[in-house]
Amino acid sequence: MATAGQPEPTHVVTCFLLRSQAGWDEVLLVRRSERVRTYRGAWAGISGYVEPGVAPLEQAYTELSEEVALSRADVRLLRVGAEVAFDDLALGQAWVVHPFLFALADSASPRTDWEATEHRWLPPAEVRTLSTVPHLTEALAAVYPPREEHHVAP
Repeated sequence: MATAGQPEPTHVVTCFLLRSQAGWDEVLLVRRSERVRTYRGAWAGISGYVEPGVAPLEQAYTELSEEVALSRADVRLLRVGAEVAFDDLALGQAWVVHPFLFALADSASPRTDWEATEHRWLPPAEVRTLSTVPHLTEALAAVYPPREEHHVAP
């Protein structure tokens, strides 16, 4: 909740797509383009602003459709994570991130739109090695590993 003189935080969703390659888990990250409003060039999950009156999970499905051309049939929700709230003092912006983890169907293939310049599949432990949007590793930790059994590369 905002206090006097502080704006309400902006709510966003961050979706992590999970696939298993050769028995090891990988998550999809995208590099944000120069055409987005914030964090240009940083690596992120599939993300977007939560629209007024829209539940975060519904917004997550919308972002997956718009940003990587995936329908509900192409993904399976594995886990909804606890919110990650933080202040970005450089931007003067408070954020609340709603993280989600989805399994990618074997037949599905993400195709990025203008919001991303490239995408990369990598083991979850390697996310921290990239230059990411703020608190991406915390958002990932809120949903990964999922409750069901997955293997993590050593």
